[in-house]
Amino acid sequence: MIKAGIIGATGYAGGELVRLLKAHKDVEIKWYGSKSYVNQNYADVYHNMFEVVKDECLDDNMKELAERVDVIFTATPQGFCASMMNDEILSKVKIVDLSADYRIKDVAVYEKWYGIEHKSPQYIEEAVYGLCEINRQDVRNARLVANPGCYTTCSILTAYPLVKEGLIDTDTLIIDAKSGTSGAGRSAKVANLYCEVNENIKAYNVAGHRHTPEIEEQLGYAAGKEIMLNFTPHLVPMNRGILVTEYAKLKLVKRADGSSGLPSYEEIKAVYDRYYGKEKFVRVLEKGVYPETKWVEGSNYVDVNFVIDERTGRIIMMGALDNLVKGAAGQAVQNMNLMFGVKESEGLELIPMFP
Repeated sequence: MIKAGIIGATGYAGGELVRLLKAHKDVEIKWYGSKSYVNQNYADVYHNMFEVVKDECLDDNMKELAERVDVIFTATPQGFCASMMNDEILSKVKIVDLSADYRIKDVAVYEKWYGIEHKSPQYIEEAVYGLCEINRQDVRNARLVANPGCYTTCSILTAYPLVKEGLIDTDTLIIDAKSGTSGAGRSAKVANLYCEVNENIKAYNVAGHRHTPEIEEQLGYAAGKEIMLNFTPHLVPMNRGILVTEYAKLKLVKRADGSSGLPSYEEIKAVYDRYYGKEKFVRVLEKGVYPETKWVEGSNYVDVNFVIDERTGRIIMMGALDNLVKGAAGQAVQNMNLMFGVKESEGLELIPMFP
């Protein structure tokens, strides 16, 4: 059995980790870390865990935790994992960090966008960006995985095949994203109160959301050059889910007869199928079917599709996922599975909930 510890187990992502790992046949949770609820019964914090989890919450002592488990999940605010990381811990245990501490390779970029000093930049180069569908082999060999962000996972996977194949002009890429309120975490914030969110939709952090450089960096690797794009997130009155709509100008392709024109639906679909046809958790939908958050809720799936707008020469790419599963805890478990050589989908073969 893989012995697991969770720091930040009482946040939304941490609670989802508990839900998934309790159903994982190869995992035993040994540590429910929560500095806010030390010595309180975990099931008193999350009553859905009544008679499922009988343990008390422990503190966030990462050094002690590393002596007891095989893998640590840090579902914590930015800065925590980096402040705790050292050679001794990494020599004893594998880490899946759900914060942004090791996602961005340029320390200056991280510090600019997150507004904090990075406490252990010496581990950034080693850390593997844990988007399994792209970096699967590197994840298998990693001891430190940077679990991608929720918006970033959906945004990257939706556009990745076309960026990688050079079929879109990345200078024209615009990403419009919408998320449920659980993406903001469990702590009390006025902007997330019922009366503020209900019957309302609003853009936030326009031209300044901190997932922007993460998306630019990862799609830049795919394109083989630096990318600068517009990313605008919106908060919508639902608990879970992310929907992204991405716009970009298509590049003309040359035909065998020497002519050139926009790629056809069949050509674009063939590219998506080549990249994702064998992927368990990325579903390329049928023509004319657009992703919806309800079709992935509670699951580790990402649904993607596209429409070619011949009038404007643009392509509209769409993607949907559950921000707490594939956008956080589910992806973390998927990474853990790869790191320990167990079936990648173990504990994650969840049918989406509906309605």
